[in-house]
Amino acid sequence: MKQEHLLEVRRNKNMLVWSFVIVLVLLTIWSAFETGFSIPSLFSGATQAVSFMIYDLFPPDFSVLASLIPPALDTIYMSFVAMVIGAIIATGLAFLAAATTSPHPSVQIFMRGFSSLFRNIPVFIWAIVLTASFGLGVLVGTLSLIIVSVGALTRAFAEVLEEIDMGQLEAVKATGANYFQVLAQGVIPQFLPGFFGWSLYMLEINVRASTIIGMVGGGGLGFVIQSNIKLFQYGQVCMGVILILFIVLMTEWLTNQIRERII
Repeated sequence: MKQEHLLEVRRNKNMLVWSFVIVLVLLTIWSAFETGFSIPSLFSGATQAVSFMIYDLFPPDFSVLASLIPPALDTIYMSFVAMVIGAIIATGLAFLAAATTSPHPSVQIFMRGFSSLFRNIPVFIWAIVLTASFGLGVLVGTLSLIIVSVGALTRAFAEVLEEIDMGQLEAVKATGANYFQVLAQGVIPQFLPGFFGWSLYMLEINVRASTIIGMVGGGGLGFVIQSNIKLFQYGQVCMGVILILFIVLMTEWLTNQIRERII
């Protein structure tokens, strides 16, 4: 009887898996049909893209490298400032959004929804909205990155707080410590590794996102690249892309070094 039950469970599981696969295949075919996707067009487009890169985008125009340094620095400044300010704000909000430290469930729900709103709206949408209010420039890019950083880090920090060892908190409480002493002695020491890890990861994300922000008026290298694309200055565009790639790789290397020494 037990063996028959196991066979029935296995058959139901296999049926569920196959149903999921069939639905997934049908959705893929439907989506490909609706978007006009086809393998021949993919190869044709890839050939044109390679041709554009070889004959138009390359070689890079090294003569503009000096003029690209200031916007490249703006990109780094925006990313770093947004990470620092976003991490500071998100830390306070995360203590309200985490189940282990929130003063009340309603506060936790509200803060979760608040961070979700900031996190799920794409950064370039924030940049477009803020451009209408503040005009073009680095300020718009920085504010857009701060908003998204706050949303993403609040969620990440809250999950870190919810994964802490509650036994340490109970031990600190047993000594007669008050709420703030429990936070200082039991919560924060466990929270700091996740804080540094997620903050550094956010810096990497901000460096990449700053390019997109620049293309909609947020300043930095993205704005320069977008301007050169409109002027068909592809050699300068290539130099800007290479500089962005260099900044991204250096940021990843630097953050990995910091993680190894701090976390």
